[in-house]
Amino acid sequence: MKQTHYISKDILDLPKIQQIITQSYQLDLSEEAKSAINKARKYLDEKLAESERPFYGINTGFGSLCNVKISKERLAQLQENLVVSHACGTGAIIDSKIVKIMLLLKIQSLSYGHSGVSMATVERLIFFFNNDILPVVYEQGSLGASGDLSPLAHLCLPLLGKGEAWYKGERLTGEEILKKHNLEPLVLQSKEGLALLNGTQFMSAHAVYALIKTYKLSYMADAISAASLDGFDCNLSPFNELVHYVRPHRGQIKTAERMLDFLDGSEIAQQTKENVQDPYSFRCIPQVHGASKDTLRFVHKTVKTEINSVTDNPNIFVEEDEIISGGNFHGQPLALGMDYLAIACAELANISERRIYQLVSGLRQLPMFLVNDPGLNNGFMIPQYTAASIVSQNKQLCTPASIDSIVSSNGQEDHVSMGANSATKLIKVVDNLATVLAIELFNASQALYFRAPLKSSPFVEQLITAFRTEVPVVKQDKVMANEIHKAVDFINQFTIDEELLFCS
Repeated sequence: MKQTHYISKDILDLPKIQQIITQSYQLDLSEEAKSAINKARKYLDEKLAESERPFYGINTGFGSLCNVKISKERLAQLQENLVVSHACGTGAIIDSKIVKIMLLLKIQSLSYGHSGVSMATVERLIFFFNNDILPVVYEQGSLGASGDLSPLAHLCLPLLGKGEAWYKGERLTGEEILKKHNLEPLVLQSKEGLALLNGTQFMSAHAVYALIKTYKLSYMADAISAASLDGFDCNLSPFNELVHYVRPHRGQIKTAERMLDFLDGSEIAQQTKENVQDPYSFRCIPQVHGASKDTLRFVHKTVKTEINSVTDNPNIFVEEDEIISGGNFHGQPLALGMDYLAIACAELANISERRIYQLVSGLRQLPMFLVNDPGLNNGFMIPQYTAASIVSQNKQLCTPASIDSIVSSNGQEDHVSMGANSATKLIKVVDNLATVLAIELFNASQALYFRAPLKSSPFVEQLITAFRTEVPVVKQDKVMANEIHKAVDFINQFTIDEELLFCS
């Protein structure tokens, strides 16, 4: 029997979202949420019935058409026109996992009772979520201000029997989806189209997805670098707690503790070293990995605030008898945070590639390119090239999108966050990080093969044994792309206990 998550004012955070998505929770509204939604809708209907006052996007046009008054009998058409006209997405189709998070976050934001939507609209979104009806949403089209207008229009088109959605592996039209479930197209009431399209759920869903994956890759970067440390026969003295307590950045201390824990009991680590110092890519793991951990925590805090917020416009305040047009749809906090996280991920990949380079350099009693009979065999020469090309691409992707802006809507929307571009390129950087770490693990496994009969720590030996069941030691040249792809799959499928995952 599937578990249920009740949408309420309780704080939604990454562990809970991961649980909801991975364990296929069903959503339902708490009584508190139902009351808030109904109260706001009733208030809005009464306000429109008793007043001729213009309210932005409710009985006026949108954007630079905000001064055009719309008659009461045309308000429903106004809202449908908004959704249809704003569905201008192009480019790649985004991952359905991210779409499902978008649905969850949109439902959460509407549940606070400051958006004025009807119960029927929220319930239709919940129906889509619970039945894995995942609309086709495109990568390009949002400026990250006025909300994620175009992507959210595509998210909501199937509610109206338009657009497309994935269902049980099929890409169906919105009309086909509704017919399959004996549903009528939603007829949007005043304000509802605007409430659905205004919001930061495209950006914030990408941020949530990237954060969950980055927490895992941060842990994996530590684990894999521990294997590389023994593979390169490094000193453990740089991880001594005394070094880090005199520069007590939280992430740095955490990383140093973790490295000593991972390498506890290593025969290789305990042997006398010929080298007094190691290259920075090994010696400065706590400082570099730790800084990325601190960035991860900062961005997590920003995203946690965002996903528990109301981000559409205008906002309805029933108790205060106010309908206020503001700017909570502006994605600047997310844009800055995601640019920062991309840089932090790129640096984890950057230092990883440097360790790869050292491992294939023929130093410290390791054969050139980590293979027997180098010259006849090229061994691990070219995986380092691949990692280097990915790291270079990350540097290009890390040009901040948040420093850009462009005028839209005839000058009404004259500063935008470009957070949607921050979001989509962040996913590419995170995926690139996974690939570089996979190549490092491939190299570290091969280096440890040449350290036999000495063993690494129980932790590292267990990791390497599991890895070699998927990617065996290379004895002579083979198609390395196949091995790299298997290494990436190993990283992506590797499971980490939740207590370890979110403790960076």
